[in-house]
Amino acid sequence: MMKLAHVYSRASMGMQAPLVTIEVHISGGLPMLHMAGLPAKAVRESNHRVRSAIMMCGFKFPSCHITINLAPADLPKEGGRFDLAIALGILVASSQLTIADLAAYEFIGELALSGELRAVAGILPVVLAASAAGRQLIIPSANAAEAAVLRKQNVHAAHHLLAVCEALRGEAKLQVCSVAADEALTPIISDTDLADVRGQPHARRALEVAASGQHSVLFVGPPGTGKTMLATRMAGLLPLLTDAEAQEAAAVTSLGSQGFSPAQWRQRPFRAPHHGSSAAALVGGGRPPRPGEISLAHHGILFLDELPEFDRHTLEALREPLESGIITISRAACQAVFPARFQLIAAMNPCPCGYLGSLRGDCQCSVVQIQRYRARISGPLLDRIDMQVEVPALSAGILLSGSAPCEESASVRRRVIVAHGRQQARQNCYNHDLSGAALREHCPLEADAQAMLEQAIARFNLSARACHRVTRVARTIADIAGHAMLSVEHVSEALAYRHLDRR
Repeated sequence: MMKLAHVYSRASMGMQAPLVTIEVHISGGLPMLHMAGLPAKAVRESNHRVRSAIMMCGFKFPSCHITINLAPADLPKEGGRFDLAIALGILVASSQLTIADLAAYEFIGELALSGELRAVAGILPVVLAASAAGRQLIIPSANAAEAAVLRKQNVHAAHHLLAVCEALRGEAKLQVCSVAADEALTPIISDTDLADVRGQPHARRALEVAASGQHSVLFVGPPGTGKTMLATRMAGLLPLLTDAEAQEAAAVTSLGSQGFSPAQWRQRPFRAPHHGSSAAALVGGGRPPRPGEISLAHHGILFLDELPEFDRHTLEALREPLESGIITISRAACQAVFPARFQLIAAMNPCPCGYLGSLRGDCQCSVVQIQRYRARISGPLLDRIDMQVEVPALSAGILLSGSAPCEESASVRRRVIVAHGRQQARQNCYNHDLSGAALREHCPLEADAQAMLEQAIARFNLSARACHRVTRVARTIADIAGHAMLSVEHVSEALAYRHLDRR
């Protein structure tokens, strides 16, 4: 007798988890299994895993013609995430398992030959999609801690195919993944402190301004002046993520190769890729498309050390996401859109040898060599970096000074939080995101400040984009001071953070 079963699961397509209906049809004929619906090789190989898992659980694998269709047919299917749903579809279609309301459930998980469930990547977008659809979701126990951060009551975890069957028959209950969420969600403030940085008052102030307005910043200075130390302390100046921001960041991280850990909840991501990274590693790619470093740094910090050493093509790929906050990866078979609203912190040497302007005074680079080195960063990309800050070499007296330590991160963070609050109350976004009419409305200039900015544009030949970025930085400086209008003091400090333009 011909029998048909429908089981729901979810595919992975960028940040989306589209619904996949697994149709299992059993009919008479020669024993064989045929799979349709654009399955990748890993999906086609599921018949071996499913067959062994079903038999290890004490069920019988049907000795007849089995047709499995993964709908919609034009959606690429990747990985072993459909194993559990396929196994249950075969058991239901062969009348070995009776489920009262199968349409109320979604299933995802890879099967071991023993029937145990293995974790799958990108579980958080699946949890969000299943919750929005109003269905119960059953996932592997190995994904339970990750799914628990979203606190959804419709998510259940199982360690074995047999446990799923028993729960669906009403013989047992599965763990609800949100039960232990409160124990797992204990955010940790960064353990690095700005007080560790000796001297560099100008760079320290620039870091506070950048944190207060979510501005991108480029540190320029000889080796050993503290550029990397400053960058790694940025996370300690920023407030913890809100629940909405944390949910977005966790969903992106869940798609990465290392997955998401509950210990990362509400922490600002900090990504520091090597300068040898490819464009695909930085912006994302592969098949299916996976997020790159800029997306894994969503709502966090992307630190690019030795910026000119990155491939020119790789750096140019940053231009669009720096403006739009998203990255679109297009392939012949699919298109994926990932969020990429990150704060760029970059560092570079002033010349190829690195010692231009150092106290050692042993730079032998020619003017042409220095110009060629700095030209590795294109003008359009440099225009998109809000602040360019010089980090000069320090004398031994300052480094070894026993004077009182510099201001701690906690104190600076309190001012940053106040500045954030002023921006959100006034314009419902950070100053870095101001543009168009909102920029003109929320950045009123005093007459003297406007005259100074006009002179600076003419003298340094600033582009319109650079002018807008100076205005945004000045707005942030005014917010830190609690001023409504932008004065000469605010504009002059903002212009001081355009080091490469002034040179």
